Amino acid sequence: MKDKKRAMGRGLGAILSAESKASINSATDEGAEKFVGNIVEVQLDDIYPNASQPRTYFDEKALADLAQSIKNLGVIQPITVRKDGDKFEIISGERRYRASKMAGLKTIPAYMRLVNDQELLEMALVENIQREDLDAIEVALTYQRLLDEIGLTQENLSQRVGKERSTITNSIRLLRLTPEVQNAIRSGEISAGHGRAIISLEDAEAQNILFRKIINEGLNVRQAELASAQLKNPQKAAPKAKPALPNHLKKAQKTLADALDIEVEIKAAGKGNKGKIVLDFKNQEELEHILSHFRI
Repeated sequence: MKDKKRAMGRGLGAILSAESKASINSATDEGAEKFVGNIVEVQLDDIYPNASQPRTYFDEKALADLAQSIKNLGVIQPITVRKDGDKFEIISGERRYRASKMAGLKTIPAYMRLVNDQELLEMALVENIQREDLDAIEVALTYQRLLDEIGLTQENLSQRVGKERSTITNSIRLLRLTPEVQNAIRSGEISAGHGRAIISLEDAEAQNILFRKIINEGLNVRQAELASAQLKNPQKAAPKAKPALPNHLKKAQKTLADALDIEVEIKAAGKGNKGKIVLDFKNQEELEHILSHFRI
């Protein structure tokens, strides 16, 4: 099994040192191609929030929960920053930035945007999505970046990467999963199919219950989908198991089957004092064989 704490985004390119390339600010600078589409490890002290960030309120409990998740699993989804001299301005991911500081991290993985890198970035991401070694979460993140940072519509994206829109939509939905579940997909502990079964549940508690059930019971995707349906409709009773046939009826069933040389089923009612006998035949010849035992 893969390392469960595998760093997010390493499949998108080697994590690079932002400090070692402090002179690179534009896509036209030498060495810029090393950054475009890849992950950069950035010092938190060198990052500052976007002054035009529309969100001004951050729920402290939610931040604390995210900080705890980051302590346990690391930063699952890198933030995106814009290179500004020797500093970095947040484009997206201020909650992850704040939670990482609360968690005591010194650095954070980030996608770095450079001046005039739009065309290069699109080329890098489209090329990246064609790779075979990306896991489902990395694929979803790449789709999301093409939508958010390049400004493609899902229709444009579908044409650019040669995938159905529904495939792209289902992929991106995986990013709504909790960090723990995303990490389980990345590590190979569960599949993307399991993830889609989990995300079909709207309630966070139900999602967690299903995730634990998949892990603890080793459910396959089909079983996970059935469990998801059961959690959605808990009042819908599962089919009742067929009651065990009493021993005296089991014996009678075998005796009849041996005597008639056919398959026989006895269905009992109540306490087994009444019921019915089903004689199975597959063709006219077998029917005649059965009737021959009852002709006088």
